[in-house]
Amino acid sequence: MLQQNIKRFYSPPPQQSFFLFGPRGTGKSSFLKQFYPKAQCIDFLDPYNVDRFSYNPEALEPLVKPLHDGDPFILDEVQKVPSLLSKIHQIMESHQFPKVQFIMTGSSARKLKVHGVDLLAGRALITHMYPFMASELGDQFKLEKALKLGLLPLVLGSPNPAQTLKSYVVLYIREEVKQEGLVRNLSAFSRFLHALSFSHGEVLNLNNVSRDCNVKRSTLDRYIEIVEDLLLGYRLPPFKKQNRKATISSSKFYYFDSGVYYSLREVGPLDDSSIVMGAALEGLVLQNLKAWISYRRQEEEIFFWRTTAQNEVDFIIYGPNQFKAIEVKNSSRISPASLRGLLSFGQDYPLAEKILLYRGKQEEIHKGIRCIPVERFLKNLKP
Repeated sequence: MLQQNIKRFYSPPPQQSFFLFGPRGTGKSSFLKQFYPKAQCIDFLDPYNVDRFSYNPEALEPLVKPLHDGDPFILDEVQKVPSLLSKIHQIMESHQFPKVQFIMTGSSARKLKVHGVDLLAGRALITHMYPFMASELGDQFKLEKALKLGLLPLVLGSPNPAQTLKSYVVLYIREEVKQEGLVRNLSAFSRFLHALSFSHGEVLNLNNVSRDCNVKRSTLDRYIEIVEDLLLGYRLPPFKKQNRKATISSSKFYYFDSGVYYSLREVGPLDDSSIVMGAALEGLVLQNLKAWISYRRQEEEIFFWRTTAQNEVDFIIYGPNQFKAIEVKNSSRISPASLRGLLSFGQDYPLAEKILLYRGKQEEIHKGIRCIPVERFLKNLKP
């Protein structure tokens, strides 16, 4: 069981109202309650609060009026009552209310998108919380464990992490997908999630996924959108800036957490475990990089790069002050083949810092490429 009081690198915006999005179990509510111990809070996981404020959004007004300028007011899982955003916007614009700091969490962006989260654009920042970073855990981070169990606080803090992880996706489907009526056929959507696990770390081909899960191809565009809106996964775009070589245009797909991927990717006697663990390792690195970029707030983006000649680099980090090319290998040896993609990328982009992450123990330099043990890299990756 994980030790408590892990210091998170996420830093709330001072004074300004903000949204805090993140999948269930990432620790949003626990963090905010610790960071704002005296804040007023409405929990919309409580059905009573959902009914009360859906029926009567004006009930928010008497709760805000006694507060003072700058006081934090937490609305937890606000996507459950998306119509409340209009009332929040009205209160923000009115001179009859104190200028409180509204803090709105959500584990799904879908309803807010449909009902107009843009109403608060400019008045509420959009921030994200991710599973633990390896560097947040420090010595408690164990690579082999993280590959199979992931880094969700809900899972790692459980007395039985493996069982909690198995239940996680089932509960997500029941509580988010079923309750919100997002799909008509839960069985088909569940099959889709399992089939999609075979695309984790791969260029997304929904025709293949459709065949594997026996769901119409026309349905899968909506399914993948639901996965992204529920923050269960995301597509990684290709890097196309000033291309000299012909590169592919399709995106790759990743589940948001290596443990969630591993729990969905059922491994049998016919599966190559090294391929499964390689995809888990790649996803683990990516989720740490995405958290690192998000918490830094430096307008950096992450891509992948693949030429039509099949030279590839897993991750390209690009921003005003960052240009890194990172390749991840589930191997303890550094071979010429493992350097090929980075060397090809370096020919076109000599300014990029080239990094190979591997399962060895020593940091080395080969042909201008820093080769770093992946566990060491992750533990040192701090915003």
